[in-house]
Amino acid sequence: MQQHEIFERARLSRDARFDGRFFVGVKTTGIYCRPICPATMPKKDNVTYYPSAAAAGEAGFRPCLRCRPECAPGTPAWSGSSTTVRRGLRLIAEGALDDGGIEELAMRLGVTSRHLRRLFRKHLGASPQAVAHTQRLHFAKRLIDETDLPMNRIYAAAGYGSLRRFNDAFQNTYGRAPRELRKRRDNNLALSGVLSVRLPWRSPYDWDGIIAFLAGRATPGVEQVQADRYFRTIRIDGQPGVIECGPDRGTNSLCLRVHGVATQSLLPLVQRVREIFDLDAPVSEIRKLLAKDTLLKDLLQQQPGIRVPGAWDGFELTVRAILGQQVSVKAATTLAGRLAERYGESVAVPATLDGELRLDRLFPAPQKLCRARFNELGLVTSRADTIRRVAKAVCNGSLTFDAARTPDDLCRELTAIKGIGDWTAQYVAMRVCKNPDAFPASDLGLLQAVGLRGTAGSKILCERAEAWRPWRAYAALLLWSSLSNSGG
Repeated sequence: MQQHEIFERARLSRDARFDGRFFVGVKTTGIYCRPICPATMPKKDNVTYYPSAAAAGEAGFRPCLRCRPECAPGTPAWSGSSTTVRRGLRLIAEGALDDGGIEELAMRLGVTSRHLRRLFRKHLGASPQAVAHTQRLHFAKRLIDETDLPMNRIYAAAGYGSLRRFNDAFQNTYGRAPRELRKRRDNNLALSGVLSVRLPWRSPYDWDGIIAFLAGRATPGVEQVQADRYFRTIRIDGQPGVIECGPDRGTNSLCLRVHGVATQSLLPLVQRVREIFDLDAPVSEIRKLLAKDTLLKDLLQQQPGIRVPGAWDGFELTVRAILGQQVSVKAATTLAGRLAERYGESVAVPATLDGELRLDRLFPAPQKLCRARFNELGLVTSRADTIRRVAKAVCNGSLTFDAARTPDDLCRELTAIKGIGDWTAQYVAMRVCKNPDAFPASDLGLLQAVGLRGTAGSKILCERAEAWRPWRAYAALLLWSSLSNSGG
């Protein structure tokens, strides 16, 4: 079946599985919609399909005010696209085109600007600049609709350089000023008090599974799971703060609340949270492939919305992975808490948070651990030495967690450090790089889940896992979920 026919069937049935995977441009109105738009169905000859909202916008269509394309789940752009495009999207989400141009972005990705434009056009149907523009526009529209932030803070949060540019963008796109759009909003969507933003997820979504994973690995003093919500201290743009994440099952979204975070830091913060909770995973494609394996098929029936948790910070996750080498998850979590208590910067929890929370530390920066002694923490000498080596490598620039890096490059840098093997490198690639095909084949938990052991077992598992590409990371999470106290 041709893609055009698939999209047409999805549109006619308003199939929620395709929400965010393509957008519908309606020629008679000049509007683009989500495939689930409740408006009167336009005729087939009057619609055009676009792989991204940016492509529809670049073609001259404006966003529908009824179905609100900005509320669609994120486009799973990694599905079928090149690694260069995936890395480029992460950098754009971090604001790479706010301060620099396409030439600088291409240089960071190791390609020419012409080639980068060609890749974006092929996979997303739009230029990198159009993607960045749509990202800012959609984020600002959500803040207009869902918060009580004044316009001068919204334009800063969305990355617009001035209020004039912000107003012009909305006038050109919607034919209305931002203040007019706020008057039209559904007041039931507006959230007051602490700044809150809803981040839609792609259904099905296994919230219980991902929150259980994070709860078991929450570093005491830095992270905490309480009453189905995840809390953690953060530092972003030099300022400390706290994020709070919980499910809004009624709207199939994650509710993010931010405490003590500057408005201009919201957009990159939101992108990190989307990656931590893997909101945009193309679950139908993952399920279709992995269900061909009998064992994984059974596990998928139990967890159809499996996700791979990301990480707030690459260095922090790498240290956590080193602490988890050859010990239980519980033991590694205890060690991480001791390390944070001794070397982490003390922070005050905002008064707006629950008084029962025990969050008082930022995870230690690499500069603090370069020469740390780690005495009386219960940490074996070899692990302490490895953590110091990693911290020094980050400080001298020989190890970076920049989103521009390929997973393979990061793995090579990590394994070049004494004390880090393939298991640690693959685990970091899985959660920091968000590499959907990362696979720590030597993991004892994975071997146990498939009834294997030893070096020979790892080889057999690798051979079996070839059929799981490019979603081996999701297969790993399924296998870990079938056990207890396993998986880093």
